[in-house]
Order: sequence, then C-alpha cells, then structure tokens
Amino acid sequence: MTTLPGERGAVSAHVLRMLRGDRPGPLPEVAGDVLVDEDVQLALWCLFELHHRGFDDVDPDLEWDPEVIRVRRVLEAAHLAAVRDLTRERLEQVDARDDLVDQIDTLLAVDDGPSLAEHLRRHADADQFRDFLRQRSIYHLKESDPHAFVVPRLDGTPKVALAELQYDEFGAGRPAALHSTLFADALAACGLDPTYGAYIDEARATTLAVNTTMSIFGVNRRWRGAAMGHLAAFESTSSLPCRWITSGARRLGLPEEVATYYEEHIEADAVHEQLAVRSICAPLVAAEPDLHDDVLLGVAACLELDALAARDQLAQWGHATAVGVPA
Repeated sequence: MTTLPGERGAVSAHVLRMLRGDRPGPLPEVAGDVLVDEDVQLALWCLFELHHRGFDDVDPDLEWDPEVIRVRRVLEAAHLAAVRDLTRERLEQVDARDDLVDQIDTLLAVDDGPSLAEHLRRHADADQFRDFLRQRSIYHLKESDPHAFVVPRLDGTPKVALAELQYDEFGAGRPAALHSTLFADALAACGLDPTYGAYIDEARATTLAVNTTMSIFGVNRRWRGAAMGHLAAFESTSSLPCRWITSGARRLGLPEEVATYYEEHIEADAVHEQLAVRSICAPLVAAEPDLHDDVLLGVAACLELDALAARDQLAQWGHATAVGVPA
C-alpha cells in the first residue's frame, strides 16, 4: 500500500478529505475535458485505488462507503462520456457487416497514434527513458490487476482463456517472474524507486486517464465487455513496441533488467493477442451479443488513450505537439 498523494485542485482536495474521514460538502463542479484534467484524474485514481491496494492512511471500510461510491460514480460518468467522445471517430471506421475479429482488426489497422516506442528506440536520452519508466510505473507495478477483476464475471472459453493469459502475467507460478516484480526490478536497477505508487505525484493527467479507464472497465461488471476489448487492444499493440523499447534500452546502456522486462513481453504478448481476440472477445460476444459494442469501445479506448498519453509524453520532451493536451 501507499499513502494518499497531494491534491491538485478542488475535486481531488474534496476526494482526499473524504478519504481522510471528513464530509466536505458538495462535490465541486466537473467541467471541461476530464481526460486531460489532472485534478479529476487524480481524484478518480484515488477512488479506484481503494479497490486495488488501498492506502495506509485510509480506513479500509471506506471502499464501499455510500458517499464515496456516489462521488466515484459522478466522476466515472464524466470520464466515460469523454471516452465516448474520444473514440467516436475511430469507431465510425468499423463496418457493421464484418464479424467481430475483422472489426477489431479494422480498429487496430487505423491506429495512427505517435510511436513513443520508436522515439525510445532511436532518439530518447537516458533521462527521458527514466521519465517514461516513472510514468509507466503507475500501471506496471500492478500489471494486469484491472483485467483480473473480470475473471469471475466470465464463463466457459472466455474465462479459461483469460485465466491462461493472467497466469502468464502473474508469473506462471513463480513469484519472482510476476510482471509487476520484473518492472520493479527494472526501476531499482535504474536507481528509481520500485515502491508501489512511488511516482503518483509525478503522474500526468493522461497517464492517470489510461489507468482509470482500465479500472472503470475492470471494477464494474457492466463494463466487462469493454475490459476485454481493452485487453485485446493492449495485447495486440504490445509485442513490436516492446521490441523497440528493448532496443532503446540497450542503445542507452541501461541495466539489463530493463531489457529483461520488455523482452518478456515480445513473444508472450504475440500469443496473448490471439487469446484475447479469438478466445476471449469472440466467444464472449457470441454468447452475449449485447456486449459487442462494449468490446469495440474497449478496443478504441485503449488505442485512443495510449495515443493521447504518447503525444503528451513526447510533448514534454519537446518532440511533438500534443493535440488537446496542455503543455
């Protein structure tokens, strides 16, 4: 566990007061694009962290406190509305006559986001690479946990396939091979803090938005289809970038633990891609057709939010203009 982070505005201040046991009155108004609002994103991250590792300085009973859940639902609704807006144009590329696998392939094929991995491969300096690792630590120190919430919400082939995929992510029976542990090893080898949540006060709004989206989809049974679509896109777009990031780490002479982490994903995620698309999403939608649009939303959300975070990261380094992201 970790301790509560510092506030970043009126909304996060309100939530942090709640989590410290106060009743701070009405929730401040939430307006604008919440996906690039670090105040709202930090508040959401804190509320969902109650369902993950929690906080040393927060009463565990607040996880299901009615007022805490009410505030979370208000912020969730604003976040989901923004995700729908962000993904609308990409989803319009899908041909309704195609089957689900072809539709997912279409969404993946039109991915035109900036290649952060290519920058790390060829151009990043060591400070930029460490900045990248600090931002990614928000997810990778609890890697695959948001998708694991979905296991008891599936049955049959999708459940078995998700369990198989998660077994790999969680070390295949070896605690030292947990992907979160491998990433912690990479952080420590680079002289960075491997403690869970150590860099939350540095996390940018877009980094937090990537993470809160996964938690919204994973924690809410209503969004199990979107969670599996997100997983399919995540695994389908991981293998080649991991190869490039590995190359960049070696180009810079970073500790071997960094390359070890990313090499673990080069072959594994190529296999996981097929599991996620063909053995989870396709049979899930065949059994529950009402989840079809949610699965596609999850795919598009993963791609668009990753692109948003990549533009932001590159803009911080002076290598791109971040559309819609404050400098």
